[in-house]
Amino acid sequence: MTVALQSQLEAGLEIMGLSVPPTVAPQLMDYLSLLVHWNKAFNLTAVREPGDMVSKHLLDSLAVLPFIGKGHVADVGSGAGLPGIPLALSRPDTHFTLIDSNGKKTRFLNQAKMVLKLDNMDVIHHRVEDYSPMSDGIAIYFDTIIARAYANTQDILKSTAHLQQTGTRILVMQGKLDETLELAGYTLKHSHVLNVHGLNAERHLLEIIKT
Repeated sequence: MTVALQSQLEAGLEIMGLSVPPTVAPQLMDYLSLLVHWNKAFNLTAVREPGDMVSKHLLDSLAVLPFIGKGHVADVGSGAGLPGIPLALSRPDTHFTLIDSNGKKTRFLNQAKMVLKLDNMDVIHHRVEDYSPMSDGIAIYFDTIIARAYANTQDILKSTAHLQQTGTRILVMQGKLDETLELAGYTLKHSHVLNVHGLNAERHLLEIIKT
């Protein structure tokens, strides 16, 4: 089963034109196995079939890979680690902070971090509105903030405002495209169509800049 799922994943990556280190596909299979196992008891995702998880979770998450820069990335409302874990595996030179308020989900994220040896990933059990990272008394801001199935665009911008500085990129993953941007201080740089192999649904990405 794992061989077939990995072949499905690798075929999807090739069709989508995504290049990842050769170690990533096997690691993603380890993550998928962990997710399937935990999902039986903790209901981390409504998607149950591993084959569906490849397209609906793994490939969907990796579709945004070309838009992830280096630096410090926050995945808000990370849930079961989507898109944060697939991205962290694929970009070992980028640091990811996965934030979620659900205790059972952050327990899973910490287990995945340990099993997958993700040294470039932190897990934060917090409401994003209440999370204010500091280092030596100085506020920490993120270079990129990404959200998938977390909230509408306006709420994402508001709830993460204290994590942003001028130039921070906010990436909002959407199904049906909605480019409405009602808050001052932000510019919609681009909206991208995400073509996810095996997923018969609209997928878009809004790329917003804090000005």
